[in-house]
Amino acid sequence: MAQVRNRSVWLISLSLAWLVPGFCTYAESPRGPVAWDPTVFRAPKTHEAPGFEAEAVKAVFYDGLPVGQKPNRVFAWYGLPKIEAGKKVPGIVLVHGGGGTAFDEWVRLWTGRGYAAIAMDTCGQIPRGSYGHWQRDEQGGPPGWGGFEQIDQPLTEQWPYQAVADVILAHSLLRSMPEVDPDRIGLTGISWGGYLTCIVAGVDHRFRFAVPVYGCGFLGENSAWLGQFEKMGPEKSRRWLSLWDPSVYLKQAALAMFWVDGTNDFAYPLDSLEKSYRLPRGPRELCVRIRMPHGQGAGEKPQEIQAFADAVVSGTAPLPRITSQGRDDRRVWITYESVVPVVAAELNFTTDQGEWQKRRWDSITAVVNGEQKKASALLPGGVKVYYLNLIDKRGLCVSSEHEEFR
Repeated sequence: MAQVRNRSVWLISLSLAWLVPGFCTYAESPRGPVAWDPTVFRAPKTHEAPGFEAEAVKAVFYDGLPVGQKPNRVFAWYGLPKIEAGKKVPGIVLVHGGGGTAFDEWVRLWTGRGYAAIAMDTCGQIPRGSYGHWQRDEQGGPPGWGGFEQIDQPLTEQWPYQAVADVILAHSLLRSMPEVDPDRIGLTGISWGGYLTCIVAGVDHRFRFAVPVYGCGFLGENSAWLGQFEKMGPEKSRRWLSLWDPSVYLKQAALAMFWVDGTNDFAYPLDSLEKSYRLPRGPRELCVRIRMPHGQGAGEKPQEIQAFADAVVSGTAPLPRITSQGRDDRRVWITYESVVPVVAAELNFTTDQGEWQKRRWDSITAVVNGEQKKASALLPGGVKVYYLNLIDKRGLCVSSEHEEFR
């Protein structure tokens, strides 16, 4: 924590970067400081991808935005579920995290749930090789992650610009499929994919819902990339943050959002998460698990993501919704609404201070009053941060916002 405090003046200058006159054109655009090529909102041209085969899904290359004078293509897997005659299915766009690529297993997970799904590579790669060491495509876009070292290049040649465009183009492609209902398509991304999901949510207003897993904004405050920003220096860091930090875009998002994270996430701490999910104008829900592992597999698995998606696009039973929260001295409480009975609640808390990633968290049972639709618990002594979780009959979890005692 002392390390963060010593950087406080420098970090404040980064977090306020987009307020510097003449530094960016945020106020000029309803989608943020960058004007994306309008062709991203039209279905891209597709090409065969010979040599790529996987069970129950298809491989495709589609045209990305040019990188300078160089054409660019994007690899993707896509699949369709079983579809009744005359029916259209919902869809989902899947954005992988750092070290990842397009994953056919992730597509099959969602086609098995009744969704058309597409998973694209966002780093100019093809799925040959091993995790973190995928083969570069000679016709692919810029490599990830973050594009920090690309900040002096033209905007359209930087990784965040091209990666966001890749995601939006995948959405446009999915919408063009006759089997897919274009008004029922959502988006989810993991880690750096969650970061991209946050930006896309504020840029592509056609999505019905978005689920960032781990990823959020305010990377210039206490994220895993502070060392990178120090290496870049204040001027370049301010420029990167003013263009590519998700906090610049989230205030333009008006869709339903579901935020999934862990208490000790190494990259996206809880305070940055809280600032991020308070920015969008649409409805939001939250699921924070104690020490949730960070990774592609762990980010795909939460059943709450499917339940949230199904409720938005198909009208199935939604997750419990926390309607209010408060504290009376040491007794903390939340009220809720839920179609499915809430069967348990827990108070999660830490008595530690310092770096979020290193704090120890504990959990005790909270009392659920089903008639009053209320859960409450007594705070143990010495608590520095706490929040409450509700668990419904399906075993699905939603979280309150955390409160921190300074």
